Amino acid sequence: MDDHVTIRKKHLQRPIFRLRCLVKQLERGDVNVVDLKKNIEYAASVLEAVYIDETRRLLDTEDELSDIQTDSVPSEVRDWLASTFTRKMGMTKKKPEEKPKFRSIVHAVQAGIFVERMYRKTYHMVGLAYPAAVIVTLKDVDKWSFDVFALNEASGEHSLKFMIYELFTRYDLINRFKIPVSCLITFAEALEVGYSKYKNPYHNLIHAADVTQTVHYIMLHTGIMHWLTELEILAMVFAAAIHDYEHTGTTNNFHIQTRDLRNLVIEMVLSTDMSGHFQQIKNIRNSLQQPEGIDRAKTMSLILHAADISHPAKSWKLHYRWTMALMEEFFLQGDKEAELGLPFSPLCDRKSTMVAQSQIGFIDFIVEPTFSLLTDSTEKIVIPLIEEASKAETSSYVASSSTTIVGLHIADALRRSNTKGSMSDGSYSPDYSLAAVDLKSFKNNLVDIIQQNKERWKELAAQGESDLHKNSEDLVNAEEKHDETHS
Repeated sequence: MDDHVTIRKKHLQRPIFRLRCLVKQLERGDVNVVDLKKNIEYAASVLEAVYIDETRRLLDTEDELSDIQTDSVPSEVRDWLASTFTRKMGMTKKKPEEKPKFRSIVHAVQAGIFVERMYRKTYHMVGLAYPAAVIVTLKDVDKWSFDVFALNEASGEHSLKFMIYELFTRYDLINRFKIPVSCLITFAEALEVGYSKYKNPYHNLIHAADVTQTVHYIMLHTGIMHWLTELEILAMVFAAAIHDYEHTGTTNNFHIQTRDLRNLVIEMVLSTDMSGHFQQIKNIRNSLQQPEGIDRAKTMSLILHAADISHPAKSWKLHYRWTMALMEEFFLQGDKEAELGLPFSPLCDRKSTMVAQSQIGFIDFIVEPTFSLLTDSTEKIVIPLIEEASKAETSSYVASSSTTIVGLHIADALRRSNTKGSMSDGSYSPDYSLAAVDLKSFKNNLVDIIQQNKERWKELAAQGESDLHKNSEDLVNAEEKHDETHS
């Protein structure tokens, strides 16, 4: 038994003894109200001290949080980072009755792909009809700055359905896997129903569409799509689409048999459980040092996890909107806790939560390390593929790897989908080949945007949390004017 455990037991012995004495007095009906109050207050103060000490200890055991200084990060933000992104703290928060029913997702995946009819509803159509406004919005689907809120508005609040269909079409997955269009559309609509079940401000179908588009961008612009098989790309898109299905504010926790596509999808969805964040990062970082290379499923999981927490790497306008949606979800939980007489969970008290400080901590200890690992991983994977492709172009060397051949097919499918769609005038045909991959620009763009957003949060923190909304609106307006000037 280590010294820490011994000290903790000594701290708890006296309040435990007092509480047991009170129980016996209650059983005899011999209780003084004043003594009862004093003993309960004493026990509560000791337990609170032990809780705070335990929180600090857990933070110190996590690699990414061990450098947090108590004077630089507010205690509430530290507690939130611990309870959200470490498994030890997260386990105490879970309530079995609040777990999302993930089995329904697995059934939906199986039925959605392999069964022509779902819910006994038949669609007689060649494809999904796109409203004109949706077509305009999806012109930017290959861009990091894609505005998913605009897509949701243009589609009548069906952004997830259109995003799924768009990407399945672009990657030629419908044709390659013989997926009935009616089935795919029905599946997407069933997902939207599940995402809308709890009316979450943040974990909703818009978030799912945003994560799905971000996964697409990462696969496209890092060249990772040339490394993945078509089945793995299908799994990436599906996992992104379903990862927060019927989200209730608790983490997914389940066990299920695995095989083929389902194996990949389940592993990736589990990777978005934030309580496993640091272990996931540690495992992948260690794998970078191994001679056998990076595990494919773990890399795919990292891409989805990064996309899931990517809003601090988006433009300030999008990042701020997502932040406010997430905080409102936290505050709604806090409102329920207050009604039940429970203590507030970290960041759930709408009257005292330090939003700006929470985002600075989130960026420093979660977002920046995750995207740094993502760029390191993609470089290790993609650079050899680029070199292999270069040899094929400059000599009689023939690239024979199956992933390279698959990548060529997918790149061609993406090019054709653009040519037939929004770029039908032939004025521009994007190049998705490995030769066109620019990993340096991909990395620099992320670093610059994250740093800019962090500096803005620091400005807001310095000006005071009470002025957060007004000052943020001013910054958003200034950004919009800047975009209009340079468009």
